[in-house]
Amino acid sequence: MELLEVRWHGRGGLGAVTSAELVARAAISEGKYAQSFPSFGPERRGAPVLAFLRVSDDFIRIRTAIYEPDVIAVLDPGLLYAVDVTSGLKKNGKIIINSRKSPDELKSEFGYKWPVAAVNATKIARETIGVPISNTAMIGALLKVTEIVKMDSLAEQLQERFGLRARVNVEAMKRAYSETVIKE
Repeated sequence: MELLEVRWHGRGGLGAVTSAELVARAAISEGKYAQSFPSFGPERRGAPVLAFLRVSDDFIRIRTAIYEPDVIAVLDPGLLYAVDVTSGLKKNGKIIINSRKSPDELKSEFGYKWPVAAVNATKIARETIGVPISNTAMIGALLKVTEIVKMDSLAEQLQERFGLRARVNVEAMKRAYSETVIKE
């Protein structure tokens, strides 16, 4: 795998930072190189948050924020109206959005030229985990779009991170994987 860079757009408390970290840990468990790190504005619940993820088969020398991502993952669809989430997105990039809207609706509303994947990760989280924290569902969507790591590697990381709550988080991830709709 060549270097894949993912920029996560979320709000404090939605788990963007945790998502990037869990995928990085899964990649490392598969023998790949990975980095994940956050970028916070005001550190408070609900404030916009960026998290960065790099995964590669080769050693990663770069240590900066991700300005030209291959993929963006948007955990809070409200950010689409507040921030240019596609800033710097590569020409062949992909957008993954937690939304009730279809990829066609999102492409039309925002004029996206990139492929868009949409999944109602908040609904899935409510129904499986019992709280509207969409991060593990969004990991499932990321896997569908990129196949960055194996589902089993992530399930192991979720087990380690969430313990007794791992089963429902794995269920959210798998369900989002199957429910994500992609429009080129």
